[in-house]
Amino acid sequence: MENIEIRRVTLAEAGQLQKIAKQTFSEAFSTGNTEANMEKYLEEGFSLGKLSSELEDNNSAFYFATLEKKVIEYLKLNFGQSQTDLKDDRALEIERIYVLKEFHGKSVGQLLYDKAMQIARQANADYVWLGVWEENPRAIRFYKKNGFVEFDKHVFQLGDDKQTDIMMKLDLNVAKT
Repeated sequence: MENIEIRRVTLAEAGQLQKIAKQTFSEAFSTGNTEANMEKYLEEGFSLGKLSSELEDNNSAFYFATLEKKVIEYLKLNFGQSQTDLKDDRALEIERIYVLKEFHGKSVGQLLYDKAMQIARQANADYVWLGVWEENPRAIRFYKKNGFVEFDKHVFQLGDDKQTDIMMKLDLNVAKT
């Protein structure tokens, strides 16, 4: 899509981040989870306090992709000790790429993915990793298409439901050759 702008999210935009985060997470996962578990996760995982703290973290970064000044997707990256699992200084974690449902299938997620890869290379990361819910075949296909391979699994707690995320990574040293 043309005319999409990507920019870093500021602390002053925490409310806007909360809105898109809740909407995209709900669109992506409501059908596979109970309403109670979704409500609990949306309130805890995307509270203004939590998002503000993450925005203030120098080892995390959020980016909005906008079309005609409307936020249509967002990205969250983590470095070093801010990573959710590995905490490897040589790595970059893509914690979230979420796109509004109306833009699925229009290659807009690829734009934020490309931004993440650009940032990883600028930071001289050896690899990029992420976790993706095992019940999300669309996302798994997307990352495999971009060269990611499965290397482990971890538990993702959604309300009272323990879910399995597939951990995937892309070795940037191999990708450079």
